[in-house]
Amino acid sequence: MTGADKFQKIVAWAKRKGFIYPSSEIYGGIGGVYDFGPYGVELLRNIKNLWWGRFVSGRDDVVGIDSSVLMNRKVWQASGHEKGFSDPLVECKKCHQRFRADIVDEVIARASSGEEKSDWENFSEEEKAILRCPKGDKHELTQAKQFNLMFKTSVGSTENSDSYTYFRPETAQGMFVNFKNVLETSRQKLPFGIAQIGKCFRNEITTGEYLFRVREFEIAEIEYFVKPGKDEEWFEYWLKEWKQFLLDLGISEKNLVEHEHPKSELSHYSKRTVDYNYKFPFGEKELTGLANRTDFDLKSHAKASGKDLQYFDQETGKKIYPYVVEPTLGIGRLVLALICESYEEIKGGRSKAETETEKEVIMHFNSKIAPVKIAVFPLTKKLKSSAKTIYRNLKKEFGFVEYDETGSVGRRYRRQDEIGTPYCITYDFDSENDKKVTVRNRDTMKQDRIKIAELKKYFGDKF
Repeated sequence: MTGADKFQKIVAWAKRKGFIYPSSEIYGGIGGVYDFGPYGVELLRNIKNLWWGRFVSGRDDVVGIDSSVLMNRKVWQASGHEKGFSDPLVECKKCHQRFRADIVDEVIARASSGEEKSDWENFSEEEKAILRCPKGDKHELTQAKQFNLMFKTSVGSTENSDSYTYFRPETAQGMFVNFKNVLETSRQKLPFGIAQIGKCFRNEITTGEYLFRVREFEIAEIEYFVKPGKDEEWFEYWLKEWKQFLLDLGISEKNLVEHEHPKSELSHYSKRTVDYNYKFPFGEKELTGLANRTDFDLKSHAKASGKDLQYFDQETGKKIYPYVVEPTLGIGRLVLALICESYEEIKGGRSKAETETEKEVIMHFNSKIAPVKIAVFPLTKKLKSSAKTIYRNLKKEFGFVEYDETGSVGRRYRRQDEIGTPYCITYDFDSENDKKVTVRNRDTMKQDRIKIAELKKYFGDKF
């Protein structure tokens, strides 16, 4: 199965099983925007809760905030976003569609090389749009021009240049402009961090590759403030922490690639940037990033606002502008990577319900992020009363637990495998006497006979 084939199957699976839907689908959708369904939102929530528990609640040196999506326009002027947050675009002189210049170059290069030249199915719909003009033949492209990616909006009842602002393209600035507020109320001392998970918006002209490049997305990031001279030491620390978090979620090390940005490609504020790329079915792409932003942001906002954003160092008796190490990740991209990582297709299936020609999808989600933790089945509907009692008790304890009494047990196993449920419980006729149930492990297929009274203890450290 090619990477393109696997990716198409993953996209179809995500919609069919209630993980991810195209937004506004009944009206034809809206490009680069997606909705999370009943299982997708649980996966999303579990990932965010683990991140928050690990990097905020579980630490003494990081505090959280939730800053606004809308901010004073001067924030984006001071940060450099209003002038410099842009992509080079080309426009077709015939159909007037616009495309990112770098993506056009990449797609044209692929289309002109090797076997992909004739393999049209390997290209996404967005890439096909780059290769053919609806007005006939190829596009006639202009020279590249810069296009600002921020969504502009107007605040208040009048619409003029004084009322304009933008939907935030990143969460970082909300943490920088609140630096002094957080410092005074939390009484933190260097080094310390401010963390946030929040929605961001970028008017991407060329979207594509599903959740990878979208217009509305969620970011989880930390601005970690350190003394100048200690920044490189803390950069290495957070590089290891970020990688370990990905590994602990279930990303395999063989699919992670550390990418050091050459100095010629660094952002204007960055002293050093390292990405962890993931080997998606559609190619190796950025998953998370780590940047040394130096003291650029605090100095910029202090100058533009006229407010003192320095830190008083009690050890030296001097005021300083802290340096900032910024670990960041896109939640949607991480969800996509974990889905790709977990997806497995088995010919012939694993249950008696399958034939040799049928295929079964198994999602190997880490039990801590799996949308459904446990599924409870009665062997027959005659036993449903006792099975439902077990279901209700476990649901109170572990959250998202499902009950299923429809179809054969083999079919029910398959349905849970397809959504990544790590454990299934079957209440059978023997359970009436021995007060035990059969617990089946998704990955090992091992079945344990466990006392009903000990189920909470059995599952206690697994989630």
